[in-house]
Amino acid sequence: MATNAPNLVTSAQQTGDELHATIVGEIDLHNSPSLRNHLLELDSKGQPKKVVLDLSGVPYMDSSAIAVLVELLQKIRKRSGQVVLSKPQPRVKGLLEIARLNTIFIIE
Repeated sequence: MATNAPNLVTSAQQTGDELHATIVGEIDLHNSPSLRNHLLELDSKGQPKKVVLDLSGVPYMDSSAIAVLVELLQKIRKRSGQVVLSKPQPRVKGLLEIARLNTIFIIE
């Protein structure tokens, strides 16, 4: 079963206009709404130009998680910012590539 949604974002720190957040656990239809709320709250508080999401602790995500990432990207792009998806596990990276999201996100 997926982890509790409030625990998905295990750390978040903003330095200047750059926000770094670490996400841990499986992201699915049950907990993606809470992840969405948490990320959008972080975004509205700090208005970062660059958001780096460390996905090294995310073994699985479904299409609802992708929708959350795309929504965040749209908000950041409105202020000419960027979203970096850092260290995705092979399964998650494969999903991003199949969905061709590697063409709109920066994946490191």
